[in-house]
Amino acid sequence: MASLVFLSSPPPSPPLLPPSSPLSKSRPPFSSLGLRASSSSPSSSPTPKPKPKVVVTRERGKNAKLVGALAKHNIHCVEFPLIKHTKGPDADRLTTLLHDTPFDWIVITSPEAGSVFLDAWKAAGKPKVRIGVVGSGTASIFHDILQLPDQSLEIAFSPSKATGKILALELPKYGHKNFTVLYPASVKAGNEIEEGLSGRGFEVMRLNTYNTVPIQDVDQMVLKQALSAPVVAVASPSAVRAWIYLISKLENWDHSVACIGETTALVAKRLGLKNVYYPTNPGFEGWVDSILEALRIHDELQKALVC
Repeated sequence: MASLVFLSSPPPSPPLLPPSSPLSKSRPPFSSLGLRASSSSPSSSPTPKPKPKVVVTRERGKNAKLVGALAKHNIHCVEFPLIKHTKGPDADRLTTLLHDTPFDWIVITSPEAGSVFLDAWKAAGKPKVRIGVVGSGTASIFHDILQLPDQSLEIAFSPSKATGKILALELPKYGHKNFTVLYPASVKAGNEIEEGLSGRGFEVMRLNTYNTVPIQDVDQMVLKQALSAPVVAVASPSAVRAWIYLISKLENWDHSVACIGETTALVAKRLGLKNVYYPTNPGFEGWVDSILEALRIHDELQKALVC
């Protein structure tokens, strides 16, 4: 089992992230989200589904792996996407750049960045590229393409810890030549990768190829289920911010948040969430372990209250 961390009070934090507004500050009410009611037709005594214990919040269509992993532990989930991905301002430049310009490294730090990159790489004629990924979750995006023969795409590096900061410290640099790095990223990604690599002498070109925005059209009945579930699973700071926005008018929401890694967890704590769990080494398996740990603690507290 992966090493887990539970944050119940603010961590002794180096200022890795910009200060954010506390949870207690006023935010727009639910009415601005365009809530829509679920409709259902009468039926003859349907078998009731078990109450969901975990809210899965990735973009719609990208939660199946987590739902399946938790189902093995008899845990029922409710899918409540908090974010969606949109085209970034530099997306159209990526294909041309891959076709015309060789790079020593392509740095990919999220599954969505990998998906956008693969589309552009195929459109560019599948040029020879050497890729550094931040971790196993990101690397999995390339699994199918790597099974093909005569592959011109190579996954050549992953850091000892799946964070952008460690990637920037450990990305190999051979000799004294000016190593070039292409970094396709989210509009909302911080600057630690390009700053860290530039500080080591790399020439870095960052392209903001996609953006992450909060979902606005919220199903009211699904929201009610999500608010009652004991654990919310989040995979990015953007998802944390979207959840905070939704619960900002609820003074008594005190359930747990299971984060995919430390960066997301620190944002959750800075924004006022209290019961925050995350694995010491970011990744899917550790994320599942964090969710299970959050549920275990919740169940123990519930039993103690009954006694």
